[in-house]
Amino acid sequence: MARALRAARRPEPVAVVGIGADGWPGLAAPARRILCAADVLIGGPRQLDLLPEDACPGERVPWPSPLRPAVPGLIDGYAREGRRIAVLASGDPFFHGIGRTLTELIGHDRLYIQPHPSSVSYACARLGWPLDATETVSLVGRPLDALTAALHDGRRLLLLGEGPESPARVAALLRERGWGGTRIRVLEQLGGPAERIVDGTAADWPYARVDALHVLALDCVRDPDALRLGAVPGLPDEAYEHDGQLTKRYVRAATLAALAPAPGELLWDVGGGSGSIGVEWMRAHRSCRAIAIEKSPERAARIARNAAALGVPALEVVTGPAPASLAGLPAPDAIFIGGGLTAPGLLDACWDALPAGGRLVANTVTLESEALLADRYRRFGGELVRLAVAAAVPVGGFTGWRQAMPVTQWSVTKGSPAA
Repeated sequence: MARALRAARRPEPVAVVGIGADGWPGLAAPARRILCAADVLIGGPRQLDLLPEDACPGERVPWPSPLRPAVPGLIDGYAREGRRIAVLASGDPFFHGIGRTLTELIGHDRLYIQPHPSSVSYACARLGWPLDATETVSLVGRPLDALTAALHDGRRLLLLGEGPESPARVAALLRERGWGGTRIRVLEQLGGPAERIVDGTAADWPYARVDALHVLALDCVRDPDALRLGAVPGLPDEAYEHDGQLTKRYVRAATLAALAPAPGELLWDVGGGSGSIGVEWMRAHRSCRAIAIEKSPERAARIARNAAALGVPALEVVTGPAPASLAGLPAPDAIFIGGGLTAPGLLDACWDALPAGGRLVANTVTLESEALLADRYRRFGGELVRLAVAAAVPVGGFTGWRQAMPVTQWSVTKGSPAA
């Protein structure tokens, strides 16, 4: 009867309880009360095994795989029965944890969160690193190449590892990318009785495997002969593999300034060439996205290699001619056209695809394409500028200027649909 009355009332919130490597002894009293009273305990097998059966008699349900499609039905099924549900999370449920997934799938208003210190909080406490000055990079379910974008000399990084081989893989990447002197510390089983720290450098990392439950701490040291890559647009041209089809460094910096990337925005890089605009758009913020459209399969493959080498392996490459290859792509926040302006219908297709408030930037060095940009400038406004760069070169025993081809650039923000 009591269970039937509970089912008729508004379902109780789903409790999400963080738990650490210290297990049951490390839980505060409020977390223990929730778990003791739960009818259903849902979590990973390792987390469920941390709970004493006499204190927590609820039914134990391991997460199914794949997890996301199963969550709504699993939670709703137990909720309809009026059963009190507690979900176990590793540490802080909202730090790369199950809290985000549950919020997206069933809504935050249905949750009650009881957090535990995250592995990063423990790591900073052990290392003496200020949490607010330490960048965290997750390698869980992400390409290892993404780490490259976060590497800067003297920077401290915490990495959330994926599996016992993670530190060895990280060390290999650091050696390959010119960061062999980086100190690596692996902090295992943080907060638990088996906690330990393994120390070494990327250049001579000796451990093939470590405990699966770990955090990596990096003190980044760039090798003396490694190319320095800054945090703003305008990376050295030598950072890119290219066949000459490359937006050069100073023009690239001015182009990214005109495109003005913001977190979460999507760029179309039309006529991708070597992919430099899309790469540096994505390096501006870890949530920026880009699609490079390139008709040459050879260049498309090169774009993918450059993206991986420079830390943005998620850059999407579409191989095919524009404007035909633009059909079906997600709506962009900004478009860059670096080549193919004279292709029939390209400029119009890009303009039509751009939503109100979106930005378009187009560069050219030819008179024919410049005429197209001048026409669009008269019709739609924006800015039309000419970028000229000269480099100092030897002239006999003296030094003179060598002028690069000037680049005409049109940049514009699209107004209302009637514009």
